[in-house]
Amino acid sequence: MLAAIVRDAVLIVNPYASAVTEARVRGVERSLARAVRLRTVLTERQGHATDLAHEACEEADVVFVYAGDGGYNEALNGLDGVHPVGLVPGGGASVLPRALGIASRPADAAEQLADAVLAGRARRISLGRVNGRRFGFSAGVGIDAELVRRMDALGRAEDGKRPGDLRFAWTLIGYVAERRGRISPALDVTGLGRAAFALVANGDPYTYVGPVPLRVAPEARFELGLDVVGARELRPGALPRFLTYVLRGGGQQTADDVLYGHDLDAFEVACDAPMPLQVDGEDLGDVERAVFECERDAISVLV
Repeated sequence: MLAAIVRDAVLIVNPYASAVTEARVRGVERSLARAVRLRTVLTERQGHATDLAHEACEEADVVFVYAGDGGYNEALNGLDGVHPVGLVPGGGASVLPRALGIASRPADAAEQLADAVLAGRARRISLGRVNGRRFGFSAGVGIDAELVRRMDALGRAEDGKRPGDLRFAWTLIGYVAERRGRISPALDVTGLGRAAFALVANGDPYTYVGPVPLRVAPEARFELGLDVVGARELRPGALPRFLTYVLRGGGQQTADDVLYGHDLDAFEVACDAPMPLQVDGEDLGDVERAVFECERDAISVLV
């Protein structure tokens, strides 16, 4: 069992994540220390969590990450698939741990993860990969990646927090208004056809807006392959219908104006012109081609 082999652990902390404070770090350390011998390391630069996760797999039995979605994404790209990982919510959304059933408060999450270690409780899940970069819960080409970029451009407040959900909604409205309510087909998805954008899910929900889950691909599961969803064309008045699918968690699978692929091992997105790409809420720049692959049974997560 997991409990029989776990002795040493590394806690990777992003001190700049919006829900991370020194006091909370100390509380997380106390909770985890009842299950493991713990060493804490802090990220210092972009991409550092990948290096730290790789090093942790060489010296410890389990890896914990206290960060936001970007920190989780970096750490996933450093894990070896053998060492289990525990995710402590430290960001504004913290989509991956929430989708896995981890408590939203860092203190409660740390208690859950310590219990999981002691009980030997872990879950094997798949990961996505696009152009060589792993992702845990979602990736996208087009509209959602553009929104990520625009939200990033707004910067953070003095307390480190990103702009809230209301600003996100206005950003979406502004983006659609710039195009007079119409987003034309701009890419091809292998075997599925043309679409205005492509949203790729490794699980359900795709993300959260505050407490509300956005169920872009309601059939997606962490143990399965990738799902891809895209509006074939967004015309004036169509956005509310697409949002209804997402909020209701159904209907897009059979809609004539929606491209939908389920449990896929690999596919390619070819863009008419360079388009923004995001993974787990991180802007990866513009691409003309995006090769998506599923790594089935990729890692163990404490749950």
